[in-house]
Amino acid sequence: MLLRSRILIPMAAPPLEDGAVLVSGDRIVAVGSWRDMRGHFTGPAVDLGDVAVLPGLINTHCHLDYTGFAEHLPPPRSFSAWIQGVLALKAEWSFTEYAVSWLAGVRQLLRSGCTTVLDIESVPELLPDAWTSTPLRVISALEMTGVRASADPAAILGSALKVQESLRHPRCQVALSPHAPYSTRSDLLSLVIGAARQRGLLVTIHVAESDEEFQMFQHARGPMYDWLKPQRDPSDCGHRTPMAHVAASGLLGATTIVAHANYLEPADVELLAAAGSVVVHCPQSHDYFGHAPFPFDRLRAAGVPVCLGTDSLMSVRKLGRPTLALDLFDELQLFGRNHPSVSPVERLAMVTTHAAQAIGRGSELGALRAGAMADLIAVPMDGPLARAVEAVTFHRGPVPVSMIGGEWGIAPNGQVDV
Repeated sequence: MLLRSRILIPMAAPPLEDGAVLVSGDRIVAVGSWRDMRGHFTGPAVDLGDVAVLPGLINTHCHLDYTGFAEHLPPPRSFSAWIQGVLALKAEWSFTEYAVSWLAGVRQLLRSGCTTVLDIESVPELLPDAWTSTPLRVISALEMTGVRASADPAAILGSALKVQESLRHPRCQVALSPHAPYSTRSDLLSLVIGAARQRGLLVTIHVAESDEEFQMFQHARGPMYDWLKPQRDPSDCGHRTPMAHVAASGLLGATTIVAHANYLEPADVELLAAAGSVVVHCPQSHDYFGHAPFPFDRLRAAGVPVCLGTDSLMSVRKLGRPTLALDLFDELQLFGRNHPSVSPVERLAMVTTHAAQAIGRGSELGALRAGAMADLIAVPMDGPLARAVEAVTFHRGPVPVSMIGGEWGIAPNGQVDV
């Protein structure tokens, strides 16, 4: 199939006008100008019209389980209070409610141009059916906690690995997610990275998300420390930052994606750079909690890759919108307002090429080039070629077309395959 668009944004090459993508099976065969490619191709062609075609967006941090919790919790007086509110909500939900919430989340992502998501999964029992219910590429990171000292880290990891071994899907995969340093034990972190490296699995963890977490580990004080002290051994607090605590466990590395990293000392940035870990920033969640400014410039200067994620709808402000939805374009736009010196190309790379590299799929996803997976989206485009990338980052609303592995996610007639 040959796809034509007014503008093509391959990300692996400069944008071009009147572009075309040749797809065979689940792969891209060639990318170039319509005139050149049409002359050498006699099969079916689809003219997508006045759109820009670009790689499908990659969401590197999401909680699909919690989509249905949108607007259930107001911005909290403290991060610890918010977590307690989340735990209370989760305790009230049934398996069916989680499944409905998960499916609502993937529909929202698909409609807003996402083709791959790294999702933190707290209800792994729903995955066998959920994976087959969406065309999205889903990396389900199995969440592990065990804050109480009596929880055996080996048993916690063993349960997750049994789930990993039981799941097989051509498009979806499993990763591991020890939740956060405050909700896990350091020996669990060490066990996780060992198992992940042995099995070739990605790892993702929330680290240094809040000032309360920073105060807990660095100074053994604050609301989080006071709340958790009766529930976990506090002897690991008062010595080092949350990032240094995670680094000491051996968890940082090239296959570890660190979510948030909002509160960092200079040495923490050096640890991330030396380990080759990737950071995922969630602008709307960051705004919801009123965190200190995200240290993007320090991370970029140190060579730490930064991607963007949506987090969950539990930590998004409505801000006059009629409904809330998981949407990476919203994250791109808020990031751009907060970091206006970052170019549109670099911003778009945070949800395409950089994100693909972060999940270990840099040769297959995140760019339109020969040999890559045929994952692409189209957005309406009526402006000049020179402003195309910038215009794409300001897109609002559903995307009219998406393709995942050579199959329509959203067909040109607007039909959604979910």
